[in-house]
Amino acid sequence: MTRLTGLTLRQLTYFMVTAEMGQIAKAAAELNISQPAITASIRDLERLLGARVFHRTNSGMNLTPYGKRVLDVAGSILGRVDELMNLQSTDSMIEGEVSLATTYTVMGYFLTPHLQQLGRLYPKLAIRVHEIPRVDIERGLLEARYGLALLLTSNIVSADLKLQTLMASPRRLWVHAQHHLLKENPVSLADVAREPYVMLTVDEAADTALRYWSRTKYNPNVVLRTSSVEAVRSMVANGYGVAILSDMVYRPWSLEGKRIETVVLADAIPSMEIGLAWNPLVASTPPLQLLRNYFAQQYLGPGTPADTQ
Repeated sequence: MTRLTGLTLRQLTYFMVTAEMGQIAKAAAELNISQPAITASIRDLERLLGARVFHRTNSGMNLTPYGKRVLDVAGSILGRVDELMNLQSTDSMIEGEVSLATTYTVMGYFLTPHLQQLGRLYPKLAIRVHEIPRVDIERGLLEARYGLALLLTSNIVSADLKLQTLMASPRRLWVHAQHHLLKENPVSLADVAREPYVMLTVDEAADTALRYWSRTKYNPNVVLRTSSVEAVRSMVANGYGVAILSDMVYRPWSLEGKRIETVVLADAIPSMEIGLAWNPLVASTPPLQLLRNYFAQQYLGPGTPADTQ
């Protein structure tokens, strides 16, 4: 019997949602991820299985006969996983309070679903969430006002904090659906510098952008600075400018229902790294260790412990 290696629950989830929605764009909107992420996941799944699960057509994604069989099995697997996640364990009896600090981007695009799942798995665990800027988070961790932080670890300055990066979200160029750069290959920062640029400022996004721009001889032609991701989305979709932002905050449609496409840049653009930070000099409590282990196992693999102090 051939043993599949590399098959993930995420691949099965993306496959099932795509099968249900019938289009990659709709599946991406449903899952709040980028279309390239779904396309790559389905391609990897088909490579692992050795057969096509979808027919690609102009109208969308249609299951092959083999894909229909895979859908039945995938539904069973994910159903059992959900059953497993609802099993009570000794950890579920841990009670106490954790003060968790986070930033705007992580709160809005990453943390909320985990709070729901943590509440279901550990009903006696009280998580007090504080959304504050990164500078205040670092100070609060060092002063032991917060037990743990979930934030953009790529922005952390203090060398006295312990960090554990959970995931890296690639940054891509956002353009409107008829933009001429969609027909260019490759596209570089030199090309972007000739376009009007919408600069996001929240969570130090502008500082991060200027760091990688500074490694080139080009500068972005900034026509607007805004702390609103939705404003960036609207400006790009309506053709007022382009932007470089991470897949985590990407959505294919603006609030007006206009399309946004992404372009992979030829230049080396750093990913946005999301992870945990804590003060190693502050003693860990069972609730705090539980929370760290939860995120480590969610993103670094089952059985993966959080970094030790």
